[in-house]
Amino acid sequence: MVAKSRFEFATADRVIFGAGCLREFKPREFGGNALVVVGRNSTRARPLLDVLERDGVSSTIFNIPGEPTVELVTEGAAKAKSKCDFVVAMGGGSVIDAGKAIAALLTNSGDTFDYLEVIGKAKPLSNAPLPFIAIPTTAGTGAEVTRNAVLASPEHRVKVSLRSALMLPRIALVDPELTLALPRALTASTGMDALTQLIEPYVCTRANPITDSLCIDGLGRVARSLRRAWETPGDIEARTDMSIASLLSGMALANAGLGAIHGFAAAIGGMFSAPHGAICAALLPKVIEANIAQLQAREPQSEKLSRYRHVARLLTGNPHAECKDGANWVGRLCQEFGIPGLGSYGITPKDVPSICDKATIASSMKANPIVLDPVTLQELLKGAL
Repeated sequence: MVAKSRFEFATADRVIFGAGCLREFKPREFGGNALVVVGRNSTRARPLLDVLERDGVSSTIFNIPGEPTVELVTEGAAKAKSKCDFVVAMGGGSVIDAGKAIAALLTNSGDTFDYLEVIGKAKPLSNAPLPFIAIPTTAGTGAEVTRNAVLASPEHRVKVSLRSALMLPRIALVDPELTLALPRALTASTGMDALTQLIEPYVCTRANPITDSLCIDGLGRVARSLRRAWETPGDIEARTDMSIASLLSGMALANAGLGAIHGFAAAIGGMFSAPHGAICAALLPKVIEANIAQLQAREPQSEKLSRYRHVARLLTGNPHAECKDGANWVGRLCQEFGIPGLGSYGITPKDVPSICDKATIASSMKANPIVLDPVTLQELLKGAL
C-alpha cells in the first residue's frame, strides 16, 4: 500500500528538551504577569515559580484538582481576564489541557460550549489564544504538543475536546528531571498512555510518513525504558527515554489520529472517576486483539496487519514476532504493573451499552484501523472489566 502523499504536520512553536532545562527558561519575553495553572498541590510548581520570580514575573495561581471540567476552565479564564499576559501550565495532561483551554478562552468571546465538539457548536476560534507554555511533569499524555484540550462535562457525562491548530503551545518545555518524583503507579499508567498513543496513530487510518517515524522511534524507547522507569524511579536515562516517547506520542496523535481505545476513554472518563492512563492501559490489549481479529477476518490483505506485526517486533525485540505477540506483550506488562480492570472504577456489565453508544460517536473512534461493530465493541469492553 502506498503511503499517503497528502498530509499536514504541526506542533508547538518551540520544543525545548533536556534535563534541567526549566532552570534556563526565560519567561519575561511573554510579559510581566503569568497565570500559572498547576495541580492540586501548588508546592510542586515551586521550581517554575522560582524561575518566574527570578525574572521579575508576577504569578496568579490557578489549581486544577482533578480532571478539568468545562466549568473549571471557564472559571480560570475569568480569574485571569485583563491581568495576565500569558498562561503557563505545569503538571500532567489534565493541567496542561486546562491551561490550553484557558488561554484560548481568554481571547475568544462567547460561551465555552460554543467551541466544544460533540456537545457544543464546535465553532472555530476567531483569535489566537494568549501565549501558552506547557511544562509536563509526567511522561504519558504528550499534551504539550497537541492542538486540543480534553474537558469533562459532568452534565453530559462525557469528555469532549476544544480543538484548534491555534491552540498549539508557544513553547513545550520538557524537562525529564520533573518526572523523577512520579510514584510507580503513575509512572505505569502514564507510560501506558504514551504506549497507546504510539500504537494507535501508527495503525490508524490517517497515519502518514512523519508520524510513522515518530511512532517507531517512540515504541522502541517505551519497550526498553518503561519497565526500567517503573522499577527504578531515579533512573534519569529511562525517564529521559519516556519523556521523549511521550513527546513523540503527542506529535503523532495530533497529526494522525487515535482509535477505539481513546474513543472508549472519552466516554468512560466522562461517566466514571477513572484516570485516563489507567483506562487506556486496561483497554489496550483487548482493543489490539479485537482489531487484529477483525482485520484478519474481514481484510486479511490489509496493510494494517503488517503494521501490527511491526509493533509486535518493536515491543518484543523478536524479529519474527507476529501480531498477537504484541498484544500478549502488552497484556503481560499490564499484569506486571498491576493495572486494574475497568470494573474497579465501578463500571458494570449493565453500563457497557451506554459506554459503547458514546464511544461510537467520539472523534477518536473515527480513525480506528477497522470499523468495529456494536457486538465486538461490547464484547471487548466486557473483557476489560
